[in-house]
Amino acid sequence: MKILLIGGGGREHAIAEGIKKSKHNPILYALMAKKNPGIAALCEDFLLEKETEVEKVVEYAKARKIEMAFVGPEAPLAAGVADALWDAGIPVVGPKKACAIIEFDKAWARNFMKKYGIEGCPAYEVFTEEAPAHAFIEKLGDVAVKPSGLTGGKGVKVMGDQLPDIKAAREYTSELLEKGPVVIEERFIGEEFTLQAFVDGKNLAFFPAVQDHKRAYEGDLGPNTGGMGSYTDAGEILPFMVPEDIEKAKKIMQHTVTALREETGTGYQGILYGQFILTSRGPKVVEFNARFGDPEAMNVIPLIETDFVEIMSAVTKGTLGDLPVKFSRKATVCKYAVPAGYPDNPKKDSEVIVGDIGEASVYYASVYEKEGKIYTTTSRAVAVVGCAETIEAAEKVAQNALENIQGELFFRRDIGTASLIQKRIDHMKELRG
Repeated sequence: MKILLIGGGGREHAIAEGIKKSKHNPILYALMAKKNPGIAALCEDFLLEKETEVEKVVEYAKARKIEMAFVGPEAPLAAGVADALWDAGIPVVGPKKACAIIEFDKAWARNFMKKYGIEGCPAYEVFTEEAPAHAFIEKLGDVAVKPSGLTGGKGVKVMGDQLPDIKAAREYTSELLEKGPVVIEERFIGEEFTLQAFVDGKNLAFFPAVQDHKRAYEGDLGPNTGGMGSYTDAGEILPFMVPEDIEKAKKIMQHTVTALREETGTGYQGILYGQFILTSRGPKVVEFNARFGDPEAMNVIPLIETDFVEIMSAVTKGTLGDLPVKFSRKATVCKYAVPAGYPDNPKKDSEVIVGDIGEASVYYASVYEKEGKIYTTTSRAVAVVGCAETIEAAEKVAQNALENIQGELFFRRDIGTASLIQKRIDHMKELRG
């Protein structure tokens, strides 16, 4: 079978690896904006092209006689790439634009949750004017401020975190309003976790929960990034969770999929990513995304025991309910090596040399290859993943790999460590009382 992968980041490298492990020996093609050396090595052929160029994507897919496609990032979904491929007779893992809106329009997503009574929705309002937005901030007193559109995971700012006080929240709101609508919502206090699922329009196959680390520096300090690393435990839940937490999150996602079909008339087929925050009142929805997380994809895809191509086929045919999707019960720790100065002033064009990474897996993200050498761009460069029986053991595998990657890079050593995880456990114990 000929499969087309759209996207060229670390997430897509993990997807490519998952596809290539299939017993059906798929022939993989890729379309990506920049050459990802890890993806290129797994492909029969690839095209360097903007992933949002819908006509070019379809043209390439037809020319290569593609039989199924997987859309990795959010931007091509927002551009309608999945719709165009389906129209060309090519089944796609990745929701059509009518459903992908749940990620690329945060105002729509909150109004949709409210309309269908989906649990976990905060008190919120959507604003296009400064005065009422500022008044609502004053009324709530403790808020999160979100641009309505796509921001690469870096646009949301929260009081008590990136926004020190109400004045800062008002100023940031005014700045965002110059570009478009802004969502102001109550700030939730708790521990964030990600729950991802394959969706065939009706049925969901859930991955283990993951915790991402957005802040650039150790101790959860510094500016927000696309994600410096993440971990899973050897099972469905994370150490600070109880089984009831994951069951509530699953019900929210199931309700969301059912409501999306009712609202749009279109079945959601692809990956649904629920970003939750676990509070003293249970899980609340931070946001939904219409694709795998990055780095979270790199934690969970290696755990899949069911044939990846068979899962893709079931997603596109609506038969996921007939396919038991199984995962190995192991813990994973993913850590990113990023350019020095990232995210504010990243050093680009620095050579990256991957040495002996031991038992870890390596995924190339935003790098480029020139004359057989790998160089940094201005974004995250290389991710490593350790997989073991415990989080502690997986962290050691990942950290050992990072120590053997050379370049003008930095990384967080604390992700997956016992001390940082204990902080999460203590925090939730305190919140639950």
